[in-house]
Amino acid sequence: MPIINAVIAWFMKKRIHQIELFLKYPCEVQMEWFKKLIAKAADTEWGNNYDYASISTPDQFRERVPVQEYNDIRPYVERLRKGENNLLWPTQIKWFAKSSGTTGDKSKYIPVSAETLEECHYKGGKDLLSMYCNNNPDTRIFDGRSLGLGGSHDYSSDKPGPFHGDVSAVLMQNLPLWAELIRTPDLSTALMDDWEKKLDKMAHITSRENVTSISGVPSWMLLLLQKVLALNNKSNIEEVWPNLELFTHGGVNFAPYREKFQAICPPDLNYLETYNASEGFFGIQDRSGADDMLLMLDYGIFYEFLPYQGASTNNPKTLLLDEVETNTPYTLIISTNSGLWRYVIGDVITFTSTNPYRIKIVGRTRSFINAFGEELIVENAEKAIEDACKKTNSLINEFTAAPIYLNGTDAGAHEWLLEFDKPPEDINYFAEILDNNLKALNSDYEAKRYKDMVLASPKIVLLPKGTFYQWMKSKGRLGGQYKVPRLNNDRTHVDEILDIIG
Repeated sequence: MPIINAVIAWFMKKRIHQIELFLKYPCEVQMEWFKKLIAKAADTEWGNNYDYASISTPDQFRERVPVQEYNDIRPYVERLRKGENNLLWPTQIKWFAKSSGTTGDKSKYIPVSAETLEECHYKGGKDLLSMYCNNNPDTRIFDGRSLGLGGSHDYSSDKPGPFHGDVSAVLMQNLPLWAELIRTPDLSTALMDDWEKKLDKMAHITSRENVTSISGVPSWMLLLLQKVLALNNKSNIEEVWPNLELFTHGGVNFAPYREKFQAICPPDLNYLETYNASEGFFGIQDRSGADDMLLMLDYGIFYEFLPYQGASTNNPKTLLLDEVETNTPYTLIISTNSGLWRYVIGDVITFTSTNPYRIKIVGRTRSFINAFGEELIVENAEKAIEDACKKTNSLINEFTAAPIYLNGTDAGAHEWLLEFDKPPEDINYFAEILDNNLKALNSDYEAKRYKDMVLASPKIVLLPKGTFYQWMKSKGRLGGQYKVPRLNNDRTHVDEILDIIG
């Protein structure tokens, strides 16, 4: 194994020279990918509709092709899922990454081409390891196993496609041989859809392995580590996996989890963040201890950036890479080698540097809660509240919600501050309806609520009438243009309101 570790580490470091190329010529690399994408899709239905054959510049592209959201491309996605081809992208789309839905759907199904798997997602995984090896020349990470904690899918090798699942499950199912040889546990365990049984089985299997790296969403990984410790009657994961040296995480803000990981993990464990979404792999934390990520420019993605305050305009003016500025929020818009064209993925970023281009995720284009990977959006909340009011014969005045973070071994939760004109007779029944509605509307919320493992049932706080008015007045936000924020990914507003009522 030491020889294997040395060979793989050497191979990974070779990629650093290619990374240095797009660091030196970022705009040229982006332009090269723009031309490749347009040429590749010219004969698709979409390409013919917008006459891609005559497009030679990004300006023509931006003038001709409108900015897209999921509802705009949904008819194409539905046709792709029925087996049609050459609609958005010329090669067959066999896989769809499932994520939480839009206003009208419980789930979105993002097309994932073979090119995106190879040139984007897997390339991102290799680059992360390349950068890590380059920054840590004495690494022994390949002497042991890599533990990946991902989702599930509906894949069956004896039935025709297409298939769908969490993006992590899609990636695991299609891993290249070199990656499959060094990972744990076995694929059938890693892709189980019963999360309680899955975590128990993973804890038993991986406790016997020499695990040197782990990756996954922090909330779920914390649960797995706690199970491993309990199973082995240990207090620190180093006692089970003495060679553990790297935790790769993403999907949610890691800050609320950092102290909990540090309490049960080796003090010298390295933590690296990635920006890997259903739509593509966008960023890698290339410097230890940094709070930003390198924007990856040669992954089959052409980027545009919409100044955040302009996100609601009908014909938004986007910027290209050489036009962005630091410390300015931008909505991320992508065109990809899966056939997403000028697609708004919903994330808001800022650039911390333009030489090289480094970014931070600062929010979503809509009010949301995503503290545990649940991706709860305002539309979900408003529909759920409306139905709960109807079924309990109550009238709501205002509401807001925010996360309650994990406490010890307890699950997190959402805290809902509700101000009623006419309160329900049974607030517990109201909370039950609210919770069930959110599960029905949002598949990610439903998954996190599974047996209270990550998210416990909602906590309801009834506010006296006039509380929200007092809070808005205290913030200088009285007037028709100001609205109570429905969802917040941190507790700033909720704690301020709770202070008002003592």
